[in-house]
Amino acid sequence: MKIDHIALQVDDIAEAVNYYREYGSKVLYQDETWAFLQFDNIKLAFVVKTQHPAHIAFEVNDFSESDKVKLHRDSTTSVYKRDPWGNIYELIKYPQ
Repeated sequence: MKIDHIALQVDDIAEAVNYYREYGSKVLYQDETWAFLQFDNIKLAFVVKTQHPAHIAFEVNDFSESDKVKLHRDSTTSVYKRDPWGNIYELIKYPQ
């Protein structure tokens, strides 16, 4: 398993994208409610508070049978969980 991305909650997606583009990232996806930036070694997501929690995401190949998997607009599937300390993490799977 590898770390896929970190998601930060921001008030203005476009402003966050413009700021972090200065650090050499490439925009993979952007709309008014979330954006996905690719850096050399990791992706960074910006989300609005009403749609996604701040979290860290791990790429997986499969989910557990008990997971309630969600389909996202970019065709990824994922499930959000909490670790024993209350931190939110996402298990994400990319389409083949």
